[in-house]
Amino acid sequence: MIKQYIRFRSSLIPGLLISSFLLSLAFAIFFTLFGATDPNEPLFLILSQRVLTLLKFTVFQATLSTIFSIIIGIILAWSLAHQPRFFARSLLIALFSSSLVLPTIIVVFGLITILGRNGWLNHLSLYLFHSSFEGFLYGLSGILIAHVYLNASYATRTLLHNFESIPKERYKLAKSLGFSVFKRFLLIEWPAIKQSVLSVSSIIFLLCFTSFAIVLILGGNPSYNTLEVAIYEAVKLDFDISLALELAFVQLSISLVLVFFSSSLKTNISNLKTQSLLIPWKEPFFISLLQVFSIFAFGLFFILPLLAIVIDGIGADFIKIVESTVFVKSFFTSIVIASVSCVITVVFTIFLSNAKRNFALKSRIPQSKIGKVLEFFISFSGTLYLAIPSLVLGLGFFLLSQKFEAPFLFWAISALLSANVLMSLPFSMSILYPAMLKTATKYDKLCFSLDIKGFRRWIYCEWPYLKESIGYIVALSFCLSLGDLGIISLFGNQDFSTLPWYLYGLMGSYQNSDASGVALILLSLTLSVFLFVPKIFAKGNFAKS
Repeated sequence: MIKQYIRFRSSLIPGLLISSFLLSLAFAIFFTLFGATDPNEPLFLILSQRVLTLLKFTVFQATLSTIFSIIIGIILAWSLAHQPRFFARSLLIALFSSSLVLPTIIVVFGLITILGRNGWLNHLSLYLFHSSFEGFLYGLSGILIAHVYLNASYATRTLLHNFESIPKERYKLAKSLGFSVFKRFLLIEWPAIKQSVLSVSSIIFLLCFTSFAIVLILGGNPSYNTLEVAIYEAVKLDFDISLALELAFVQLSISLVLVFFSSSLKTNISNLKTQSLLIPWKEPFFISLLQVFSIFAFGLFFILPLLAIVIDGIGADFIKIVESTVFVKSFFTSIVIASVSCVITVVFTIFLSNAKRNFALKSRIPQSKIGKVLEFFISFSGTLYLAIPSLVLGLGFFLLSQKFEAPFLFWAISALLSANVLMSLPFSMSILYPAMLKTATKYDKLCFSLDIKGFRRWIYCEWPYLKESIGYIVALSFCLSLGDLGIISLFGNQDFSTLPWYLYGLMGSYQNSDASGVALILLSLTLSVFLFVPKIFAKGNFAKS
């Protein structure tokens, strides 16, 4: 067995070193937070009444958001799978895929434009019925709407892949046995998607549990604060480091437990490709009507906020926006940090996936207790962002900046890069690892017999089959980094800003015209990168270089 570890050391060592680095960063943050606590204060005081109230609401809204998102995601994925032919189906699915990378502040801005006090729907209600529903979007209802907007789309795109993977022969068998639609779902479709439902639910819950921008803007008042927002207010507004530490430890403890038990679950991110499930018979009329209505209703709900941003943004004074020094600084800061984060994420993902696949293949390293520990070690290091939310990570870097002398810009950029890379890794690993495992299964014997290894193996065997997945990772990690509002909320100021932070400032100062223009720029940039960069890689433009 030792010989096998030595034989594959070139793929094991880089991945294990990166895992060690990521876990060391996590421990450094933890001990920084722990070291800043008062040694005379008992730990049970962490669970004060205020913290318990925040924790209850955080868990409550995350649970509701997950339930609603999963139910809608299953219905919509089922509907799309059984309605394979309608206009712009592929475009709609591609837009659902983009929900994962849409900046949350963009989503919130679009929802406010549609459902806010001065939104389109409120104006229509006043015109038609002379009644208003002011405040509907703020509080628990607004938080749930925004979370469902993002996460139901993610669940739909993920579960649709499972529906499309069901062999057509099973549907033929169900038809020949006279199964009803409900019985077909229960016996054929549910077994194919239930594992993914569990995986997607765990990811959605963690994302909602650590949600920041949505709760910050739509919460409305302190009674709807979550732990993440309370940490921000304690540090940025009240400078109550003691309270921030209490909140951080509670959130960190719960997140670590959740990630520990869900680290073996797959995040089930697939690329933008979709297949049509062509079943040679039509659905019953009322079932077909329900499916079409589900697609239309949620499609309209998803597209309208984006359309509102485009319509309002077109009328903005872009010359004024572009001439703003703060905008120019924010734009280039966002682009540079997103690009660097993207490169680091791709490198880390390749090395981690390459190391992890050694333990999944018996032809490489036989299964053993040490192998299982190392595999878990690599998997867990790739999901650290879900265990260490951005505000907790930011608080750790903030305390480090107070403890060690270094330029403010150094700590700000380090915190942003760390958060961006950790945020992208769980999703990047779920994309690249299965592809790398497949290439190894297919070509290991050939490469071993011809002694093709190292760079030669990468060029001839790996890259042609991985370039499309890598292109998707490039787009995903760039967009996730571009739209993050977590860390920058602690470190952002007039001299150091990103596009999301600049947009948040415009919204806060009620500069709606400029905010619309900046929102349109951010939306256009995000969708352009996410939709077109993977196509560039897929065409193989880089394969010849």
